[in-house]
Amino acid sequence: MRTAVTLLLLLAAAHAAHRGKAYVREKVCQEYRMLGKDNFRTLTIIANSRKYSNGTFEEIGHLVGAIVSLAETCCADGADPSCYDAGSSALSVKSCRPDSPFPPHPGTAECCRREGLEQKLCLAALRHPARPLPRYLQPSDTELCRAFGEDPGAFADRFLYEYSSSYSQAPLPVLLGSTRTFLSMVSTCCISPAPTVCFLKEKLQRKTLSLLTLISNRACSRFSAYGKDKVTFSYLSSLAQKVPTASFEDLLPLAEDAAEVFSQCCDSEAEDCMQKKLSEHTAKVCATLSPRDGRFADCCRGKNLMENYFCILALPPAPAPELPEAPEPKNKELCGMGGALQATRPLFELARRQPSLPDAVLAKLYSASENIRGECCSARDPSACLDSKHKQMWAELSPLLEKASQLCGQYTNLNFLDFKKRLQDSLTQTMPKASPALLEQLLEQHISFASTCCPSDAPPLLCASQVQPWLPLHCSGG
Repeated sequence: MRTAVTLLLLLAAAHAAHRGKAYVREKVCQEYRMLGKDNFRTLTIIANSRKYSNGTFEEIGHLVGAIVSLAETCCADGADPSCYDAGSSALSVKSCRPDSPFPPHPGTAECCRREGLEQKLCLAALRHPARPLPRYLQPSDTELCRAFGEDPGAFADRFLYEYSSSYSQAPLPVLLGSTRTFLSMVSTCCISPAPTVCFLKEKLQRKTLSLLTLISNRACSRFSAYGKDKVTFSYLSSLAQKVPTASFEDLLPLAEDAAEVFSQCCDSEAEDCMQKKLSEHTAKVCATLSPRDGRFADCCRGKNLMENYFCILALPPAPAPELPEAPEPKNKELCGMGGALQATRPLFELARRQPSLPDAVLAKLYSASENIRGECCSARDPSACLDSKHKQMWAELSPLLEKASQLCGQYTNLNFLDFKKRLQDSLTQTMPKASPALLEQLLEQHISFASTCCPSDAPPLLCASQVQPWLPLHCSGG
C-alpha cells in the first residue's frame, strides 16, 4: 500500500525538484512494472478522482488515459531515457491549452505562465476543493449486478470515479481499501447462486471499512477547512454540547487527541493509520465519558470501535443543565503564554449552555475571538483594547447567537412540517410589511441553512459562507 501511494505522489512530480528527472522515471517505471497496467490504472483513477473531485467522468478518463499511456510507453524495454520527461512536459502543455480535455482548475492559468519543471510542479499541486457533501448513492444489489453484467470494466471505472470523488477527503489508503473490497463484493456476489445472502454477508464484513471511509472523509474535510487549532475547538464544543456536565479539563485532552489523530492520518500513506489511531481515540473517549453519561455508555458497549465512534458522532446535543456563572479570563492571561487556551474557555462555556448553537456559528465566533487577541495583544494598551473589542463583539453577535440557537433548536426538536410552519409564522410576525415573495425567499434561506448547517456533520466551508451575511463586518474574518 505504501508503495502504491508513493507511486501516485511521484506521478504528480512532487519529488522531481530535489530528486531529478531520472529518479522520477525509474521510480514510476519500477512501480508500474510491479503493479501491472491494470492496478496502475485503478490507482490512477482513484487518485485523480480524489484530487479533481469536481471533474467530470470524461475529464478524469482523459487524464488517466494520458498518464497510463505515458507509463506504458516510457517504461517499456528499450524506451528512450528522455521519454518520460518529454511525455510529462507534453501533458503539461496539453493541460494549458484552451481546449484541454483534462479537469479545469481556477489555478491552471497561473501555473501555465511558468515554464519547465516549475510549471509541472505547479500543475501537480492543483487540487479541487472537496464537495460539501458526498453525493455517491449506492444502487440496489439488482442494479449493481445489472450494470456489472453489462460491462464489468466500465462499471468498475465509473464506481471508482464516483466513490473517490465523493469521498475525496478520506485518506488515500482508506479509499483504496474501501473501493477494492466493494468491487470484490460485487464481482463475487453477482455470480453467486444466492446473491442476496452473499451481499448481506459481504456488507457485514466491510461495514467497519465503510464507516471508516465516511467518518474519515467527514473528519478530514473539517481538518482541511479549519486547521489543527480550530478543529480542536470544534471537537471540544461538540463534546461540550453532548456532555455539558463535563469540565473543560475533562474534554480538552480528548479534543486535542482527536485533532492529533487527524493531523497524523488525513494525509498519511500508512495503510492502518486512521483506523488504528481513531480506534485508540475512541477507547479514550469511552473511558472518560461513559461513566459520566449513559448515552456514551450505550455507544461504547459494542466491540466494534468504529461503530462505537459513529454512534458517538451521531449523538444529539444534551439539554443544557443549570450551571453556575462562568468566570471570565483575565486580560493578562489572554495575552500571556497559553492565551489561546484561555480564550477558548468562554466559548466552551457558551457551547455547553447553548447546545443548539451550530458549529458554523461557534467556529466564526472562535475566529473573531482570535482576531481580537491578535489585534489587541500587540496594541499599546492590550487590556483596554480587549475590553472594548470583546464588549463590541458580544453586543453585535448576541442577536446572531440567539437567532441561530433558536433556529437549530426548533429544527432538531420538531418534525419538518411543524418547523416550517413555526418559522413561517415567526417571519410573518417579525416582518409584517414584507411582500409574500420576500417572505418565501427568506423562508427558503432559513430552511436551507437549518437543514444543511444545524446537523453535527455540517459541511464547514459551505456553512461558513451561509453564516457570513449574518456577521458584523469586524467579526467576519477567519
